Amino acid sequence: MLYYFLYQFIFQQYGKNSESYIFKGLNVIQYVTFRTALAAITSLLISLLLGGKVIRKLADLKFGQEIREEGPASHQEKRGTPTMGGVLIIGSVFLSTILWARPDSLYLWIALGATTLFAAVGFADDWIKIVKKRSLGLTGRQKLAGQLITALLVWGVLWAWGNYPWNLSIPFIKATAEANQALSISWVGPIIYFFFIAFILLGSSNAVNLTDGLDGLAISVTFIAMSALTGLTYIASDARWAERLDITHNPASAELTVFCGAMVGASLGFLWYNAPPAEVFMGDVGSLAIGGALGTVAILTKQEFLLPFIGGVFIIEALSVMLQVSVFKLTKRGGQPGRRIFKMTPLHHHFEMTGWKEPKIVFRFVIVAILFALLSLTTLKLR
Repeated sequence: MLYYFLYQFIFQQYGKNSESYIFKGLNVIQYVTFRTALAAITSLLISLLLGGKVIRKLADLKFGQEIREEGPASHQEKRGTPTMGGVLIIGSVFLSTILWARPDSLYLWIALGATTLFAAVGFADDWIKIVKKRSLGLTGRQKLAGQLITALLVWGVLWAWGNYPWNLSIPFIKATAEANQALSISWVGPIIYFFFIAFILLGSSNAVNLTDGLDGLAISVTFIAMSALTGLTYIASDARWAERLDITHNPASAELTVFCGAMVGASLGFLWYNAPPAEVFMGDVGSLAIGGALGTVAILTKQEFLLPFIGGVFIIEALSVMLQVSVFKLTKRGGQPGRRIFKMTPLHHHFEMTGWKEPKIVFRFVIVAILFALLSLTTLKLR
């Protein structure tokens, strides 16, 4: 919106031949890096300025968090804390992205659409929890159906209109970065790729959802992961950098950098209110949307295999749950309960049960998240 007004209209009409530094300065609006920074600042300010009002509104509506009885005892005091604060994150991202991104980018609208649909699934889940006053909302099948429908829509749009390269770009194997079907050694085609897309989107959305269990944890890791993904998205959209670093080049992903920047700013703004002790929780409307956004951007920029590095903490949290459930079921005999390899899952609850204080767990997980993000960036030189 502001891109067309400030650059296409004002600069192109008046700035080119003007002696005014103000008009000439509008030339920077054409650069995606500048607009990404503006999107991050805009979403940060929106989150900070509207956060208090959103929290008060959620409290007035009695949108309070329900706490699992089997969870850590210390969490019971959080009962009633306003939840569904993810609407603040999503709203900030949408507004700042629409303001600063070029609206003629299909990939941008795919990312916004997928984020919206995942947010809708999370909203329904949160709504049921609040209305029925319980810690569980949608059934597993209902949530899975919503996520699969979203994955199907993302794949369908890419197949019909996206001119999408259906190759698997694998880190450390340079030849897989080739997007041309005739030259690619990792071309799998759209049908097989659908299952890959579904796996990525379901995995990323559920992983972020599982991580959202401590004040400030999920949103801090989101800030770090999205910061790394912002850089990788820009590199993938730039022909010189993509060729130099052996990444699949896709110029259509350029405006996704603005979207990622907006997510970075919104995450930082939400952390202001979600830092321990949290004034608001993001709820499933936030966690599923963030996970969906991470997965969608990774798919559109061909960074799917780097996603486990970018969001390593999310993956570890999800794996801890999968391992716990698998071992418990495999060792269950007769009427005897199965073995547990953790005191409680996701993993952050295990450390709570061993005596670690909540802030210590969050800070240490953040350190690990930073290491994973740096690792994902170092892989660019190992190809």
